[in-house]
Amino acid sequence: MKILVVEDNLILSGMLKKWLQKAEYEVLTAIDEPQARNILQQNQIDLILSDVRLPHGDGIHLLDWLFRTRQNIPFIVMTDYACCADAVRAIKLGAEDYLLKPVHKESLLDLMHGLLKQPAVVRKERSFVERKSIAARKTASLACRVAPSDISVMILGPSGSGKEVIAQMIHQYSDRRDKPFIAINCGGIPGDLLASEFFGAVKGSFTGALTDIKGYFETSKGGTLFLDEIGNMPHAMQQLLLRVLQEKEFTPVGSRKVQRTDIRIISATNEDMEKAIREGRFREDLYYRLAELVIVQPPLVECKDDILPLAEFFRKEHSRRIRVANEGFTDEAKEYMLRYNWPGNVRELSGKIKRAVLVADAPLLGINDLDLNNVFTDEKEKIQCLLVKNKGNVSQTAIELCCSRTALYKKMKKYGLK
Repeated sequence: MKILVVEDNLILSGMLKKWLQKAEYEVLTAIDEPQARNILQQNQIDLILSDVRLPHGDGIHLLDWLFRTRQNIPFIVMTDYACCADAVRAIKLGAEDYLLKPVHKESLLDLMHGLLKQPAVVRKERSFVERKSIAARKTASLACRVAPSDISVMILGPSGSGKEVIAQMIHQYSDRRDKPFIAINCGGIPGDLLASEFFGAVKGSFTGALTDIKGYFETSKGGTLFLDEIGNMPHAMQQLLLRVLQEKEFTPVGSRKVQRTDIRIISATNEDMEKAIREGRFREDLYYRLAELVIVQPPLVECKDDILPLAEFFRKEHSRRIRVANEGFTDEAKEYMLRYNWPGNVRELSGKIKRAVLVADAPLLGINDLDLNNVFTDEKEKIQCLLVKNKGNVSQTAIELCCSRTALYKKMKKYGLK
């Protein structure tokens, strides 16, 4: 992955470059907008990390230029507390996220991992939001019950529903809580590096192996290895993984020394695994090794009681991070959040609230801040929502729908609304 850092502070630029190179990113640097444009025209860049204030040009102009030239490159803006308005402008122009200065290494790398879907990341201990819905509470309860054992768990659920949160919960309630929790994106590892990434390699075993390389099985020793998107694991790797699970041992690439493994495997997928097995995309014997117990993480639309508590949690978290003050959500925003289907699940909810915290001008976050003003394509549902919000006040509802009271009454009669 090739990263472009645009920063005129050479000390900060050098520090960012060092952190990213240690995380095995290739890094190019620029001190101003013209130099950044030149690099972008000559290189294939995977992500841009840019300061807003630059000696020639600025990060906002650079982002706007990317948009106008249709270069779809993830963009992270760096700014300080005094210039939070710059972060708001950048998000509105399409920046993926922001970092407040001084930049912290862990925040930077965690954000990079999320945007670039890097194969592996060591997760820090996290706090968990107490879920209110019956479906989510059942899932969390089952996760806590199986945590003390070493049974292999497969977590099923749609993308963005919080499968990794359940995996971390199992890890933190287990006897392995003080050991590493390493999350791997099984679909993000190049095929020719699969064996070395998982099992490690000795110096000189292949081109580019300039030193001994520790694989995931070694770095997660004693802890938990979380195999996310297991349904996307290449077939060749499935066979290698099955052998390790059976024998409890592995051999690094280029080595003859067999190493014992002591880890817990937790996997997750949004795939229909029975279909994948029938179509020959996933080994049935590996599935039964990984899925000694299956936990289903429900989509957010089935957990309506969780939406507002989660929204409040994310509001406080994002507000604390950017250091802005707000007081909550408007009643209209709450109603819209409850009625929206959330196809992107918890991840989408968090993203919309992050946006709202950045762009809101009022103490209460509204539907425009949350970008929920166009979520209702069904006219009946929108009328119902506004009538509830306005406590049955037809005049106010008609004003917000930009129609007359007479027209609204006709629509209410058409849809059987009172």
